[in-house]
Amino acid sequence: MSIDFFGRKLNTYRANLHTHSTLSDGEFTPDQVTDLYSKAGYDVMCFTDHRKNSRISEIDPRGMLLLPGAELHPTGGRITISHLLCVDLPEDFDVSIAERGKLGENHMQPTIDAVNAAGGLCFFAHPYWCGFRAEEIAALHGLAGIEVYNTSTRYIGKAYNMHIWDDLCDMYCPLPALAVDDVHHAHDLFGGWTEICCEERTAECITAALRNGHYYATQGPRFKRLSYHDGIFEAEFTPVTTAIGMSNRCRGFCAEVPNFTGDGKTREITSCRFDVSGFFAPGKTSIKSTYLRLQIIDAQGRYAWSNPVAIP
Repeated sequence: MSIDFFGRKLNTYRANLHTHSTLSDGEFTPDQVTDLYSKAGYDVMCFTDHRKNSRISEIDPRGMLLLPGAELHPTGGRITISHLLCVDLPEDFDVSIAERGKLGENHMQPTIDAVNAAGGLCFFAHPYWCGFRAEEIAALHGLAGIEVYNTSTRYIGKAYNMHIWDDLCDMYCPLPALAVDDVHHAHDLFGGWTEICCEERTAECITAALRNGHYYATQGPRFKRLSYHDGIFEAEFTPVTTAIGMSNRCRGFCAEVPNFTGDGKTREITSCRFDVSGFFAPGKTSIKSTYLRLQIIDAQGRYAWSNPVAIP
């Protein structure tokens, strides 16, 4: 599938970027989990076993692009465990050294720095499940993004991280966000994924798109066009019942809410247009700047999220 991504015609590639196997605490062997995602039509998968550097060169990709990675847990600071999702780590990356954090509020910073120095990308995994607050994440430097949805953590009611994401955006830290499975068992499969938007499915293009926030997170709905120009935000997408422009204003910017037909059925929509040009006229608000992200929901209750656009 392709997308008109803010004026660029790009391909989209379906990716699961948080994957565990029997090398750590997963149910499936590396070959088994690769086979499952390949048969489900995925284009990209990253192995992120706990404290294990993945050896993707030893795995048959079964038509997918495999990325090396790991989930790291630097120690120190608060009693809660840190979970950092590290993508595109070199296979010889020394995870033991990278996990040696330092005491204090920013005990994760040395790990993030080590991952970035090695050419990888570091995402904050399931912050709600971990018990971290937005201000703790905002104090870190060099994060590539966070997880907005994590299939594995839905069983304890903490799958969604929109509130933390919006708090970060409101603190002028508008990180992009992934949707992932964090697959450990069969019941974690295919609940959420990231649609990466780039020219071609090569490791260089895929990681560059991740680094630049050229992707969106979804549980099913798909964006066909995203556009922001001269105060107008527009989008086209597969049929949904709800499209909401989320921001740090109390009412948001605008919303297309469920519309019901005469027979009680919900009317579906495939596009929206928000004019935000007048929201920040002189004297209208004391907020220095804000953001807009689009959140759509289909008739099955499945979400998709665009990454935040800064509104000056």
